Amino acid sequence: MTASLSDSIRGGDGAKGAITSVLTAPARSTDAGEQRARYSLVVSSDTEHRIAAQRLRYGVFANEPGFRIPDNGTGLDADRFDDHCDHMLVRDDLTEEFVGCYRMLPPDKVAAAGGYYTATEFELSQLDPTGRRIVEMGRACVVPEHRNGSVLTLMWAGILHYIQLTGYDWVMGCASVPMQDTPADAPGVNVRGVRDLLLGRHASDPEHRVRPYRPVVVDGKTLDEMTPPARPKLPPLLRGYLRLGAEICGEPAHDPDFAVADFVVLLGLDTINTRYLERLQGAAANFDGGR
Repeated sequence: MTASLSDSIRGGDGAKGAITSVLTAPARSTDAGEQRARYSLVVSSDTEHRIAAQRLRYGVFANEPGFRIPDNGTGLDADRFDDHCDHMLVRDDLTEEFVGCYRMLPPDKVAAAGGYYTATEFELSQLDPTGRRIVEMGRACVVPEHRNGSVLTLMWAGILHYIQLTGYDWVMGCASVPMQDTPADAPGVNVRGVRDLLLGRHASDPEHRVRPYRPVVVDGKTLDEMTPPARPKLPPLLRGYLRLGAEICGEPAHDPDFAVADFVVLLGLDTINTRYLERLQGAAANFDGGR
């Protein structure tokens, strides 16, 4: 059985820990001579990093325009899947603070987690993620002040490195679109425009289609009954998926807890955009072998 990435670096006693390789993005000088942040990335399944990811997610999601997250009194965004995931965190080495995160649920941990998170929103039998041994990515977030090319490239390069080390060929995840792009927008209208664009240009093959348990309906209107905007707005994460060559596996599901519509994205290593892949592979080659 292919081991998860954190399994591959466990010691003889089986203890979990952070990956000993760290992917870095070098500091750059601005026109004013100031040094821009140098970032590093770690992947871990230990408790400390899991809680750090949960705290970071809550802080970002609670303040993200268009998103809504329940106040649970803990300041953590946590669910049953977290304990079984490998957590990727990007650190600003100037402040020593985490500024971005992702989580990966490898196929060999799916049963213990009670299934894929995506399966709580979608009927996946046709896609058959367990049979295809798909890694699930999710809960991605980046602090607004650090939403730059370095952080996003670092995260995608880390995912590529993770997949290469674990030996899997597919990744999937839910990409979220806020139900309202701005408070002035009618709920669901931008989702309709995004849906039309995605399924018109990036729809998956029929055998990869999924079905939402809770389709998007606003005040009794389905997406097809809404008027799409002239220029729908794609969230940065979704644009990144598409740049890599991801497929969109069907209609979105409504997630009322976060006030978003979720689209299932699927990416195979053999279908990745080769030019973008080469850029990520160059970044992945900067794994320094440990600290």
